[in-house]
Amino acid sequence: MAGAIAIVAALVLFPVVFLMSMTALAAVLGVSLKKDAEARHEGSELVDLNV
Repeated sequence: MAGAIAIVAALVLFPVVFLMSMTALAAVLGVSLKKDAEARHEGSELVDLNV
């Protein structure tokens, strides 16, 4: 019985933990890529158009 509970708990918790970690990774990657793009194109007039 304990094995079945462990399997069900793993099947419920693993996707939630995986999705939350990927969300955090996407946020960090997005912020770092935005800063890099702003630094590369610092003098461009198109940067002012970004909201």
